[in-house]
Parts: sequence; C-alpha cells; structure tokens
Amino acid sequence: MATPEELASVAWHISTYSPNGDAQCVEAGPLGDGSGRVAVRHSRRPDREVIVYTRGEWEAFLAGVKAGEFDFFAS
Repeated sequence: MATPEELASVAWHISTYSPNGDAQCVEAGPLGDGSGRVAVRHSRRPDREVIVYTRGEWEAFLAGVKAGEFDFFAS
C-alpha cells in the first residue's frame, strides 16, 4: 500500500505499444522512496485503485514476460 503522497511523486509510464498512445493501457512507475516498489494503475482511471508491487515481485513479473509466460493470445 502506498500513501497519497508517495503516489503523487510517481513518474507514470505508458507503453509505446498502447493503441494509438491514447491511454488505453496500464501505467507503471517506481515510487520515489528508494524502496524499489512499483505502482501500477489503469491509465483510463488514474484516480482509482493502484496496486503496488515490491521490487522482487516486479522483477519476477518482468522475467515471466520476457520468457513468454504471459503470451496468452499468441498464435
């Protein structure tokens, strides 16, 4: 869980693969507290829920993405 103050300092990033760059994706960014935690939110609802992952959780997710473990719709 992150405080509103921590979330206010997040530099949010949207993937360049997001359709037309029109914010129909998720946004992620590191919390500025040096903890390595990463916040994730829905780009169309930036004022709604935010999920915060530890550095270890985020690194495990990225490793899975790179390994193709989340290619649910690949043909």
